[in-house]
Amino acid sequence: MTTAPARKAAETDDGLADFGYSQTLSRSVGKFASFAAGISYISILTGTFQLFYFGFGTGGAAYWWSWPLVFAGQFMVALSFAELAARYPVAGSVYNWSKRLAGPAVSWLAGWMMFAASVVSLAAVALALQLTLPQIWSGFQLIGDVADPGDAAVNGVLLGSALIVFTTVVNAMGVKLMARINSAGVFLELIAAVAIIVGLAFNIVNPPSVLLDTHGAGAGAPGGYFSVFLVAALASSYVMYGFDTASSLGEETIDPRRNAPSAVLNAVLASFVLGGLILLLIILAAPNLSDPAMADKSGGGQWVLMVVFGGGFGRLALIAIALAVVVCLLAVHTAAIRLMFAMARDNALPAGATLARIDPVRKTPVVPAVVIGVVAIVTLVAGIGAPEVFTALTSVAIIMIYLAYLLVTVPMLVKRLRGQWPDGQQKGYFSLGRFGLPVNILAVLWGAGMTVNLIWPRAEVYGSGWLKWIGFLFIGVVALGGLCWFLLRGRHQLGCLPEHRASAGHEAS
Repeated sequence: MTTAPARKAAETDDGLADFGYSQTLSRSVGKFASFAAGISYISILTGTFQLFYFGFGTGGAAYWWSWPLVFAGQFMVALSFAELAARYPVAGSVYNWSKRLAGPAVSWLAGWMMFAASVVSLAAVALALQLTLPQIWSGFQLIGDVADPGDAAVNGVLLGSALIVFTTVVNAMGVKLMARINSAGVFLELIAAVAIIVGLAFNIVNPPSVLLDTHGAGAGAPGGYFSVFLVAALASSYVMYGFDTASSLGEETIDPRRNAPSAVLNAVLASFVLGGLILLLIILAAPNLSDPAMADKSGGGQWVLMVVFGGGFGRLALIAIALAVVVCLLAVHTAAIRLMFAMARDNALPAGATLARIDPVRKTPVVPAVVIGVVAIVTLVAGIGAPEVFTALTSVAIIMIYLAYLLVTVPMLVKRLRGQWPDGQQKGYFSLGRFGLPVNILAVLWGAGMTVNLIWPRAEVYGSGWLKWIGFLFIGVVALGGLCWFLLRGRHQLGCLPEHRASAGHEAS
């Protein structure tokens, strides 16, 4: 018997033909699965615990205030993206949105920057397993001693590579399997997040006033604590992004014009509430805020959980964090695949026809899943020989994502200022209406400000010597190298591949 959602999916392509494309992907992602894709990319348990040591170690307990600050700015971006998700429910969100707003060169650069950042991010997220699994069970330290930095690095690459192989296989099997695993993982992650919050709340030992304690950070530094706070705020900035993943699955989501915008916004809101409470309660429940383990990469938030909850519940919490890493990596991999597919379908990448090929049975682009997985593993292995460079590159990757977002919000603002953006609601779908212009302006100002803060050459973020400038160097090479290929060759072959082109009678909007 055919279900109502299946009938609806079969009866409509949600206007995809109006953008010049035929429906080649499987439209089977439901409302919760769409939300799960967005929130699992943000991954509150992965990001908050992976980066707590950096934020706290840099700015003390007062660094917590960066969380609501970053949320406020990113929510302006999310609101803008939600409006775009309702108008353009097409795969590869950032790339296709920019194409509708600015044109081929800008959109190609947005997609290229986002793609390069996604591959590096995939490798970085995979390494997070090393921070958690050996604390759950020493047997996960397959190579040497966890206390030895060299052994830990090699073991991290081994665990991370195994996880990337897993996400590659899942994504190659099709979006239905990916959505089921991701949704189940997110459901368990949300339950675990609430359990951790409740557990920590019953073990508070510090008064709320500690949130104003800078622990002496910034004393004597130019700009005082504010300059330190800007660095500590990176711990929050490194977490709250990737919410556009929900809309990147637009061609596979049932009723995407309604489901994708709400998924984007709900993912950001849920992450803000749960992540903010977790960070707050880690600080309030920590038995000793002066303990060096609070600011140690191998300690941090995970250490607080083990101390507060003890062996049993503490290990369960760490298992939940490990599960969050898995679904986060699955979402990052999925988003990168959709982006590569969207660009390849427009013949905007080398070997576009091969990369855009859809498996006739699984209805998913298999080649991008494998290519991205292999490149991510190679990146992981290469990072063993130069760990400082790899760590710096993971920070640079996040800058590239913020830049890709700006390549959407800036052209969107230009459209509004020129009076080319309709403010009224279209067919009842999500619209900012008269609030669109101020929200868009704030999104651009926030994105520009955070990009400057992220790329600023700081030894405590990127390392000393030439590494301080790696943001400018790497982004410059990626952007200029990519644009050279596009301008010299890529733009001359640009156009939707015949096998993905909408049938006669439809024109791209």
